[in-house]
Amino acid sequence: MTRRIRVLMAKLGLDIHWRGAVTVAQFLRESGMEVIYLGNQFPEEIAQAALQEYVDVVGLSTLCGNHRVLAPKVVKLLREKGLDQVEVFLGGIIPERDIPYLLEQGIKKIYGPDTPMKTIVQAIQEAVKEQ
Repeated sequence: MTRRIRVLMAKLGLDIHWRGAVTVAQFLRESGMEVIYLGNQFPEEIAQAALQEYVDVVGLSTLCGNHRVLAPKVVKLLREKGLDQVEVFLGGIIPERDIPYLLEQGIKKIYGPDTPMKTIVQAIQEAVKEQ
């Protein structure tokens, strides 16, 4: 029996747009992953929960423009806690011009609102295999 992939999902900061994150969380569960959904949290709480929950992946969602500051901070805090193997995925409304910066800061993949769920599931499965 193989271990189920553990995914921590969170909304970054005070972003009130929850529907996309909840939809992705439900789809990941239906795909056989174990999902811990935190709702709205700041980077410190996200990194601490990732440590406590022994997750493989952190999924972040934002639609309010805080991605350039808060998403890289999550990556930084995970690394400081020794969670180098935990990959961070980001979804939401992310301007094209910000994507290279976010990838340089350690975000594994970035997805917009029209991304097929199958694409997200496959990327998470591949990232966990690489660990």
